[in-house]
Amino acid sequence: MKHLEGKVALVTGATRGIGRGIAIGLGEAGATVYITGRSLNNSSSDGVSGSLSETKSAIEEVGGVCIPVQVDHSDDKQVRLLFDRIQDEQNGQLDLLVNNAYSGVQALKDAHGQPFWDSEPSLWDASNNVGLRSHYVASVFAARMMTKRNSGLICTISSWGGMSYIFDTAYGVGKAACDRLAANMAVELKPHNVASVSIWPGIVGTELFSRFASEMNQTNATDPKNSFLSDRYNWETPLFTGRAIAALASEPNLMHCTGRVQIVAELAKKYNLVDENGDRPASLRSLRFVLPAALPVLRKYSWLIPDIKVPWSLLLLNALGSPKI
Repeated sequence: MKHLEGKVALVTGATRGIGRGIAIGLGEAGATVYITGRSLNNSSSDGVSGSLSETKSAIEEVGGVCIPVQVDHSDDKQVRLLFDRIQDEQNGQLDLLVNNAYSGVQALKDAHGQPFWDSEPSLWDASNNVGLRSHYVASVFAARMMTKRNSGLICTISSWGGMSYIFDTAYGVGKAACDRLAANMAVELKPHNVASVSIWPGIVGTELFSRFASEMNQTNATDPKNSFLSDRYNWETPLFTGRAIAALASEPNLMHCTGRVQIVAELAKKYNLVDENGDRPASLRSLRFVLPAALPVLRKYSWLIPDIKVPWSLLLLNALGSPKI
């Protein structure tokens, strides 16, 4: 269903991974999708290929319209020129911004298992420059366009790492700040009928994360903590996030969602969406995920477990280590 036909969207960092999946999902829904990344044509970084031209081809394969723009999101001037171009080409229309650009994956991998003081302070910039800061910059320019039209949605890709320790200190602080960024922007944007939300995917099998999981399994094959990686239990594809955002963007009561965290699996359940393979992964706070994650023997029978959300109040007592007040 082309329920986003006539809409203009921008997805930052869309050469591969979640950004690529989001862009394809929006194109699948009929939006005109601008995509950004540093590589216009075929290239390989960290041993994983990905380019704007490849994403453009994938969007066109599902019947979408894509406009690739080569942008380094660490350069504010390039970002400004990007929005100037959209302003000119779309007569000021920008309906959806997806803040996804992130350059910290390799740095996180290199620092894996080290306490923050054993890593160089530059790890902070690797995690949060093209990430948290670039999300703020892109949101500034998008909001200038959206508020003039009294319409729009800004989605900031975050993660469960904003509430629970994942990877390392710099990563978690950055994701918690992304959630606060989305919430605070929502307060100022609400009078202009522009929504701002934080998006939490689940365990996404991107190219880099899949390789990382394989390496972890090889080096720590007997560690039970890694079993959900080797089993790829409840993994999502990048397209799952794209379909969820496309559905959210067409929500008639969108302003009721503003300022809140939106969990991809829970959006999929609400809008009756499925992943690329036809499955619907459970939310990471669902009993259907929590119980089999703790007891691997249950994974073959997960469909028998009720898909019931564990209340935040219970998760905060133990599983999620958010700041205590």
